[in-house]
Amino acid sequence: MSSNEIPKDYDHTTEEELQTLWQNDNTYRFIGDGTRPTYIIDTPPPYPTGKLHMGHVLNWVYMDIIARYKRMNNFDVLFPQGWDCHGLPTEVKVEEIHEIKKNDVPRETFREYCIDLTHENIEKMRKQMKSMGYSQDWSHEYITMLPENKKRTQLSFLKLYDEDMIYRDIHPINWCPRCETAIAFAEVEYKDNTTKLNYVNFPASDGSGNATIATTRPELLCACVAVVVHPDDERYSQLHGKTVTLPIYNREVTIITDESVDPEYGTGVVMICTFGDKTDVEWVTRYDLDVIDAISENGLMLEVAGKYEGMAIKECRKAIIEDLKDEGFLIKQEDVDQNVGLCWRCKTPIEIMTKKQWFVAVNKVQEDIVEQAKSMRWIPGHMYQRLENWATSMDWDWCISRQRIFATPIPVWYCDDCNEVVLPSIEQLPVDPTIDKPDHACTCGCNSFTAEEDVLDTWMDSSITPLTVADWPNPGWEKVYPSTLRPQGHDIIRTWAFYTIMRCYALTGEKPFDELVINGMVFGEDGHKMSKSLGNVIAPEEVITEYGADALRLWSANSVPGSDVPFGWKDIKHAYKFLRKFWNAFRFISMHLDENVPENLSENNIIDQWILSKLNRLNKVVTQAFEEYNFANAEQAIYDFVWHDFCDEYIEAVKYRLYEDTTSTQDAKFTLKKVIETVLALMAPITPFFADQVSGYLGNNSFDLHNGGWPQVEEELISDDIELIGSYAVDIIDELRRYKSSHGIPLNQLLNTVNIYTEDVEKVNLTIDDIKNTNKVDNITVQSGKPDLHEKVKLIEPVMSKIGPEFKQNAKKIIDFIANTDPEIIMEELNSTGEVKVDDVAFTKDHITTESDLVSKTGEVVDIIKTENYDILLEVQQ
Repeated sequence: MSSNEIPKDYDHTTEEELQTLWQNDNTYRFIGDGTRPTYIIDTPPPYPTGKLHMGHVLNWVYMDIIARYKRMNNFDVLFPQGWDCHGLPTEVKVEEIHEIKKNDVPRETFREYCIDLTHENIEKMRKQMKSMGYSQDWSHEYITMLPENKKRTQLSFLKLYDEDMIYRDIHPINWCPRCETAIAFAEVEYKDNTTKLNYVNFPASDGSGNATIATTRPELLCACVAVVVHPDDERYSQLHGKTVTLPIYNREVTIITDESVDPEYGTGVVMICTFGDKTDVEWVTRYDLDVIDAISENGLMLEVAGKYEGMAIKECRKAIIEDLKDEGFLIKQEDVDQNVGLCWRCKTPIEIMTKKQWFVAVNKVQEDIVEQAKSMRWIPGHMYQRLENWATSMDWDWCISRQRIFATPIPVWYCDDCNEVVLPSIEQLPVDPTIDKPDHACTCGCNSFTAEEDVLDTWMDSSITPLTVADWPNPGWEKVYPSTLRPQGHDIIRTWAFYTIMRCYALTGEKPFDELVINGMVFGEDGHKMSKSLGNVIAPEEVITEYGADALRLWSANSVPGSDVPFGWKDIKHAYKFLRKFWNAFRFISMHLDENVPENLSENNIIDQWILSKLNRLNKVVTQAFEEYNFANAEQAIYDFVWHDFCDEYIEAVKYRLYEDTTSTQDAKFTLKKVIETVLALMAPITPFFADQVSGYLGNNSFDLHNGGWPQVEEELISDDIELIGSYAVDIIDELRRYKSSHGIPLNQLLNTVNIYTEDVEKVNLTIDDIKNTNKVDNITVQSGKPDLHEKVKLIEPVMSKIGPEFKQNAKKIIDFIANTDPEIIMEELNSTGEVKVDDVAFTKDHITTESDLVSKTGEVVDIIKTENYDILLEVQQ
């Protein structure tokens, strides 16, 4: 191999060529023939926004490392790619692009807008994913808006409906007035907010005074159905069972008691309105109170609000507060902190409304969900608790119907005669009830139907991804179910993980996956979660263009599952610097490698054995780290080995051997190539482009690197004793190199003599040739004990600041004496008598400064150095 063939600098722009090569060679194709153990990744299907963000990068790097590592360990890996097309994100974007609301155009037109945008965005994200080097098997791509996946979702609906797990009923639900649809509790995000707590007098109907309530929602006065106090609150014991009159509306409501009232909040008097929050729902249900709808689906006040009808919620709140002030009902206002529920997509405050909707009966399987989740391996382990806390705290069933358009249709019609639910046959799936008709009559004989226009929550598509990956219910699906691994973010444990465990277990009786690896969120350099509004977003392509995908992958891998990750350009630059250092080392080595590199060591050179021992120990560390999904440990171990042990120590120690033509030279070549090939394999899951490119220059097959290429640990080469001996040698070599540098001595210039003093004479002697030849030492010895040294004074200088004031007119006499007398004679006299007389005056050591040389027992001037890591002394004669 000639270094002339290899670019001088590492060129990350070749990454695109390699990705094309991998795709053309089907390098990552899942075979599924049972000849190898399978490893199935339940890949998250992202919303096709058209742009990868750093959260995607982090999540998919985790997955890709695992997929690549498993393939290299001879697993048949199914790493698919899905796209979760349906739901609010796409619809909201279409409304924004076309400046419309969903009902401004025909349903089919709106749906076509969504489909076109989704195809466009998927294609963009495919290219971005390939640029990152992700090794998905694109022949197993699934897109939830396509017919085969709609069919699967609708079939799961029918099966759960048959098992009474899905039902339709009137219940309070979370409603987004902006998106005009129901949303599940898991989709409600909470944000801290400061608002006004309004103290309002409700006059007692019998004229005996007032009950002062404190409320943050005065706009819901028209929907007040009762007032409630704590039964033990003595302030209001005389009001129990009485009625009060609503201000403005002049309607009477009863005062009831309930122990869940907090007497310390506000005045301890609370109005129950339908519905201000979940507590209102509980009280209305418990006491069988009326339900008054006050807010429309698009967030406007209804007729029951009286003169406020048609106002938006905030507008109504402002107006009614002014009226309460004017009429003397508003006593005071004060600031109060609250936790506001928002729509997860558009961030509009949600309202609780009573609607007829479709639900999944979560309460029937809560214990099963916890049991299944507990049986899985969670990385990190504490993330399981989030799932259990959510599962055990749910007191509302999952609302799965949405009042949108672009989604999998709910496969239901209603009989026009008997109003019974009519379902399609399995053979008819997928269906759109607004277009299709049932292929059979209702049980009552009627053939006239009303279509269900609501669609399914998009989580109904994505919460069966393990079954989608397995191609359920088609023959053979059981062979790839359950999935081995579920990778996902910690922010969707209560949605994606929870719903998937519930639905897949309900459909199959088995858990959907064996393990979960949880990734955190990505934070900007300002310490906040990346977001457009904060202006701290870094696009992945910015990094790839300047530094390449492998540098970005190294940043991603240097993190711990479950923890949030700060992005830093300094980390990217450090990663790139590492790749360039390794590249430069490889390029140097390549000048000395040819087709005659031996396949084994011939001699027992300790330095060769040292690096091979450390290499195999590195292999064990990296392998264990990958098995434990601790990618940061793997990466740091590789960094340390390549940067220090290999480049800084071993290569420097064997350079001299490469310019000889001996068996030792061939052993050095073998060791260099062995180390590079092994480290490339260990790096390949993290930096596949770099590993493939360098491996190719070494003449190795790209496919073989990525499939079955994980290096075996050679336990017999690992030796604590060899590593200690080698460490002695590199410690000495490093110290002598630093010595030359600090004294301005060229590295290729001979040192006259180096005497090494150590208690491990025999071990240091085993590497003496490498120490001698690496540092260009003419004579070198190793011995025990300490150097036999003495100081030889070579210069004495008078301390003028003392001699002048003390000796005055005699000062010149002393100065001349010091200048013209042998320093050794002066020091001998000072050491003997403590002073030196010059005629009638005398000076002492206080009046002089000295410079000395260390002199060996042979009389030569030497320097003494102590090595950095061991108690080894070096006596150096230049």
